[in-house]
Amino acid sequence: MRVPACMILMIGTMVAAVPARAQTYDPGYPVCLQTYGIDGSYIECSFSSLAQCAASASGRSAQCLNNPYFAHGDRKPPRQRGVY
Repeated sequence: MRVPACMILMIGTMVAAVPARAQTYDPGYPVCLQTYGIDGSYIECSFSSLAQCAASASGRSAQCLNNPYFAHGDRKPPRQRGVY
């Protein structure tokens, strides 16, 4: 009984010791740069506009995309106009 219990405890410890991955998308910036390379691809969200991202992506195998987790901060949603 001791051996299986020790094995379960050891396996549980090893699984828990695996390093956690960082969050890919930074909610503080609306635009992300996805870069492709031989050793893998990564996403960097540190751009405030598509033009700024495009300048950084120029000449590289990369593309700009909108950050799906962008927190709009203190901006209020646009007021709805139309027939009431």
